Amino acid sequence: MSPVQMPTRILLSLSTAPLLLILISSRTIAHWLQEMGQTSEEIFRGDRLPILKISPRQEK
Repeated sequence: MSPVQMPTRILLSLSTAPLLLILISSRTIAHWLQEMGQTSEEIFRGDRLPILKISPRQEK
């Protein structure tokens, strides 16, 4: 092996683990953000709001 290839292989092997961690974390964060978006959509849709009983107006 040439002297240039040795540091390149070491750098490549050292950078593999952080790259995999970044990929896994980005998937987890994307999944979490999607769930948060769906939850906020449910809240704003009004499914969880109480039903208000409004009596009809009496005309004079």
